[in-house]
Amino acid sequence: MDIKVLRKLIANPLLLNKRIKFYESKKIIQKVPFDLEEIKGHISKSEHNLKFVLDNMKLEYYDWCITGCYYAIYQIALALIRAKKVYSKNHDATLCLLARDYYQAGITKEDIELINIFFLDYQNLLIYVHTKDKREEASYSSKYNFDKNKVEELRLKTIDFINKARGILDSIIK
Repeated sequence: MDIKVLRKLIANPLLLNKRIKFYESKKIIQKVPFDLEEIKGHISKSEHNLKFVLDNMKLEYYDWCITGCYYAIYQIALALIRAKKVYSKNHDATLCLLARDYYQAGITKEDIELINIFFLDYQNLLIYVHTKDKREEASYSSKYNFDKNKVEELRLKTIDFINKARGILDSIIK
């Protein structure tokens, strides 16, 4: 989602709810029954992806670290929205649900913006790690320009968000 649009939605609950209603009308957001095992499954996948990231940091496979961070964030985001008895079929709708249900209730604007960076397309995270305008080169070339410190910073932000989400989920599912 365009960052300016996201910030407008976060700042304006009426606009945010209108966007969510649109997604509901198109069946992009659907109500689902509470399913503790499904939520736990998403949490488990998120944790598994974090371990994958750590393993790949040690091997210096920084491109795979970015991929793992994306999936770790994605899985915990799915756990959060499932805990509110909804399911989303696209990233923008998921962001809207996270903003509506968790913004200022444990998740900050910066957290939502970080998730947005992941959701734009995890390949575009390469911009975040200073490979702007080199998406194809980074994805398909044998050359890569991944800065270990930036990837580590991204990994730590991912862990921070997942820990926040786990705290929220622990309070919901107990």
